[in-house]
Amino acid sequence: MFTTFFMWALIIERLMYWTGAHAGVAKKAQRAWAARTDHKSWYAHAVRERLISETTQEASRFNNVIRALVAVTPLLGLLGTVTGMVQVFDVMAVTGSSNARLMAAGISKATIPTMAGLVASLSGLIFINAFDRNVQKANGQISDELLIE
Repeated sequence: MFTTFFMWALIIERLMYWTGAHAGVAKKAQRAWAARTDHKSWYAHAVRERLISETTQEASRFNNVIRALVAVTPLLGLLGTVTGMVQVFDVMAVTGSSNARLMAAGISKATIPTMAGLVASLSGLIFINAFDRNVQKANGQISDELLIE
């Protein structure tokens, strides 16, 4: 649950960045480029690449952490599955029978964490793909806007 909350906190942070802060970061890079008088030299090209890189880096901040959490959440769900199944086998060992009523609690404990891990992973996967598309789009836009004369 903590992992899912942490992942969603990062997703919400990225949503807030894309809805408000990215425009300011892009404008700052454009102003820095427009303030330069030299746009043709090797040094000007290096400055342009630095501005594009800084903008891209800010746009893709936390994407790798979200991607890692998307990969970890189903594994944590499987850990819950194993824990529930251990309870089922414990009931079978203690009672010496396969009483369905006694095993139902363990099976319930086994399926709910798996489902929760998969739902958390799928929701994170949708957002991380959208964020990656936004980064690529923003990178192309800032590259086009910082024109070399």
